[in-house]
Amino acid sequence: MAALALRGLGRRCLLARLGPGPTLHQAVPMGTTAREEMRRFWERNERSGRPLSPHVSIYKWSLPMAMSITHRGTGVALSLGVSLFSVAALLLPEQFPHYLAQVRALSLGPTLVCSAKFLLALPLCYHTWNGVRHLAWDLGKGLKLPQVTQSGLLVLALTVLSSAALAAL
Repeated sequence: MAALALRGLGRRCLLARLGPGPTLHQAVPMGTTAREEMRRFWERNERSGRPLSPHVSIYKWSLPMAMSITHRGTGVALSLGVSLFSVAALLLPEQFPHYLAQVRALSLGPTLVCSAKFLLALPLCYHTWNGVRHLAWDLGKGLKLPQVTQSGLLVLALTVLSSAALAAL
């Protein structure tokens, strides 16, 4: 009983401090849809003769820009790969050694197998090394433009070397 009274008192104090919030009666109904707003925007833009913003087309591509986009892409690809592998491990009827034996029975040859292993290791190594680079940036290290380019080249070199080393296993 005391806990219930304390909870009610706490609610009243909290509501008194926060003040009255927006209620359904205070909300303003939207008069237009997003599609109508966009149509009106483009009509005004055409009437005024304003040019379309060039956005992406005006930027000169640089190594840090390309590496940032690639880092995001490899993150998405790795997440999807792990998710698909996990679902396959749950749903497929046999254990992993069975499927590995089936791949070995294909007799693909060492060049093709090594290339496939390299291509599988490449996004993992790139995302890992670029993640280390981002951690250094979080510490405030290497944020000047020449250092950003140098660390980008270092990440690319370490990616190729570590991917090759993993493919050779």
